Amino acid sequence: MKRRRLIIAGATVALLLVAAWGLRAAMQARCWAFGAPVTCRVATQDKIVALSFDDGPTRAGLDAVLPVLAAHGARATFFVIGAEAEAYPEGLRRIAAAGHEIGNHSLHHRRMISPFSATYRDEIARTDRVVESAGAPRPKLFRPPYGVKFTGLAGALDGKTIAMWDFEEPVARPGGARAYADAVIAAARPGSIILIHPMYASRSVEREALPLVLAGLKARGFRIVGVSELVARDTLPARTEAR
Repeated sequence: MKRRRLIIAGATVALLLVAAWGLRAAMQARCWAFGAPVTCRVATQDKIVALSFDDGPTRAGLDAVLPVLAAHGARATFFVIGAEAEAYPEGLRRIAAAGHEIGNHSLHHRRMISPFSATYRDEIARTDRVVESAGAPRPKLFRPPYGVKFTGLAGALDGKTIAMWDFEEPVARPGGARAYADAVIAAARPGSIILIHPMYASRSVEREALPLVLAGLKARGFRIVGVSELVARDTLPARTEAR
């Protein structure tokens, strides 16, 4: 009897571990969410990619990024954190004035692991209001912090699409900006959504790599646009896990 109880207990623990692993994988799935529309790339043969930046806005980040985008004639989507945008509304105006799109990246950049929509509604709605108060359009896209999304998020999106990405951003290693840029350029394919984090002081490699990324993508024949412009090219965004 004791052995049987031990076997049952062991099997229960194993099942719970498998369930926890499955739940964690679902929450972090790049191209899927519980009950919500997600895009991580667009099914197209046209040589077009979307460029997106997360976090901020910060003055140093925009000072580095906006002139480079202008020099290359590229458009991008900036997924901003509401609290940081509220502290630096001029950053929102700079992004919009340069012709780029602003997306919602939550108010405080916390992992969205609650099953209750009410937990997220204020986070998303307050960030929308911060963006609109700066004179920019209400965001149509939402990117969850760390890419984590649980059941409660779907009911709080208010019509937004979750915008993810289709390959992992390179880790800034000793190879520096050149290695970072080469990894992005090699991974990009028609319909890709590229993610770069350039806003904070620790992200100097990402900022240095940006002109190399843009030049390399253009050399491969890609046009670089914001996420909504890419999604608008196809009514059926790809929703399966990318490589």
